[in-house]
Order: sequence, then C-alpha cells, then structure tokens
Amino acid sequence: MTKQEQIASFDPNGVGVKGTLFGLPFSTDTAEVVVIPVPWDVTTSYGSGTAQGPQAILDASSQLDYGQIDIPEAWQLGIVMDEIPEVWLSSGRSFREKSTQYIAWLESGSKSADRPVMLEMLAAINEQCHQLMTYVQQECKYWLEQEKTTVLVGGDHSTVLGHIKACVEHYGSFGVLQIDAHADLRRAYEGFTYSHASIMHHVLEIDEVSRLVQVGVRDFCPEEYEVIQASEGRISTFFDQQIKEEQYAGKRWQDQCNSIVDELPEQVYISFDIDGLDPKLCPNTGTPVPGGFDLDQIMWLIKQIVISGRKIVGADLCEVVPGKNEFDANVGARALYRMINLMAVSSGKLNWA
Repeated sequence: MTKQEQIASFDPNGVGVKGTLFGLPFSTDTAEVVVIPVPWDVTTSYGSGTAQGPQAILDASSQLDYGQIDIPEAWQLGIVMDEIPEVWLSSGRSFREKSTQYIAWLESGSKSADRPVMLEMLAAINEQCHQLMTYVQQECKYWLEQEKTTVLVGGDHSTVLGHIKACVEHYGSFGVLQIDAHADLRRAYEGFTYSHASIMHHVLEIDEVSRLVQVGVRDFCPEEYEVIQASEGRISTFFDQQIKEEQYAGKRWQDQCNSIVDELPEQVYISFDIDGLDPKLCPNTGTPVPGGFDLDQIMWLIKQIVISGRKIVGADLCEVVPGKNEFDANVGARALYRMINLMAVSSGKLNWA
C-alpha cells in the first residue's frame, strides 16, 4: 500500500490502535520519519528504568489525538517506530546488574580487596557501551541513507552519541540544542566512558558540532562550570536560575527564546532530556531536579527555531521512565509528536496553517 493509500484509508478521528507509534498506519517504507528506540540504562547513577522508555512511549502514544492548530496535516507526515531491539534490552539488563554492583562498590568506599574484580567489570561495561554506540550509529546511518529523517528515543542520555555521529556524517556541521537539568559535561563519570553524565563531553569531541547551547541546566559540578567558562563561546549555557531570575524581573520568555535561538547555527540537532521539564511532568525520570519548564515552553522555543528559518536535522528524547502509570510516557509521547512535527516544518515536509 502506498503512503497516499494509507492516508486515504485511515480514520484520524477513530480509536487509537495500540502497536504502532501514535496508532498511525505507516511502515518504514512509507514513513518520512523513523524513530529509533534504544532501550538502555546501564550507566544511570540514580534511578533506573529508562530502558523501558521506548516501549512505554509506544504503548502510551495511541492515546494521543492528532490535531495541531498550526500544523493541520501533522499526522499525514508519516511517522513510524522501528522495532525495539530485544538483544540490547536483554544485554542492558545483564550489564545493569554489573553496573549496580560497581556503583555500590564506589559508594561503599572502593575497598581495595575488590578492586581487581571491579575494574574488570568496569572494563566489560565500557566495552559493551562502546558496542552499543557503534550499533546506534550504524542503525541511524542506514535510515539516513534511505532518505528518512531520524529521531532517537532512549534509554538514558548516553544512547544518543551514535545518532549524533551519524547525523554529522549525513548533514555535516550543526549546533546542538540541549534541553536538560544537567550539564552532562563530566569526563567518564564514575569510570564509565560512556556515562549518561558524560554525553556532551563526547559530543564536543566531534569537530563538526560547532555549538552546544544548553537550556535549563540547574544541577552541575564545579568542573562542568569550568568547562563551560573555558569553552570560548562554543558552549552557551542558559542556566535555569538565570532564566527564572530574569523572568521574575520582567523579562519575557519570547525575548529569552530569541537570545537562545541567536546562539544556534543554521542547522540544529535537538537533544531533549525529559528531566529538563518540571518534575511534575516526569516524576519517575532517573534524576529529577526541582525547577525546569512546562512542556509548552519548550515547544514554543523549538517553534521559534523553525520560524527563524533554521533547519532541525535530527533529534532525540531521553530519560523517560514509565513508573507505576503511563503519565511520564504520556508526556513523552506528546513531546515526541510535537517535536517531530516542528522538525518537519523546518525541512519543508509539513506546512504551517
């Protein structure tokens, strides 16, 4: 069935059917956007469960209604989620057990008697994380070569490195907009080369990433602050405290968005850690921090990027943890849908009303 036939035979007003992303009828052949799920949370240092994020978002997404006031044909774009790789979900469970033991050893004082065993365990974890990064890069490269737009859904924030590398290969230089409560600039946090807290350290090792613009950071260590200060403008951080204090003094979010957008180059990649939002919207995320944004604020920021004429070449959504109900996944699904629609407008695949 062609894409147009799928659109013609689909009722966007009907009951959402579980099993496909947003209950949409598209396949990887007919979709414009392929969402790549990466169920992995081996290096998370506080709460776990982000490996269940892709499945939770998939399950919750069928409850979403398709209407977008400013993008009336949004659902017709064609969005599909690739299969969740069971092999990495299974491997992640095994290596999560190892990392839990290793972190407990660190937190108990790193007893010297256990050091050889723990360092061997750490080396095995780092090697498996490297293998995951390679897999993600190859998977994303495949879909990009099929002329699909790719969006990654984690998993913890470490999962996105391979995707960013693949997007650089395909699109060339771009800037990264990071929505996050954390700076993620630590070098090999807890000894994990590919720690979720080290993702932006690795992103900055990619020469083609010309700028890193961080929004909402409110939990960072002195070393990370020094990295930001020493970056000579390559990193531009809009701290949550500064954003809020400016607003309390009367500055509008629109004006702040304009300042953020001005820091971005013509091509933009969006890395959206759900904990950048107010934790009332993501109470089960791995490392929740008071403060943050409403979802509408972030979507308004992304809309301003599109209005500015910049092109969003790729994106990810990470750190969604299902918890005891679907609320976190429900928020995640809506964030994913709106972000993809705005991306599509930026590349001319959808139009404003």
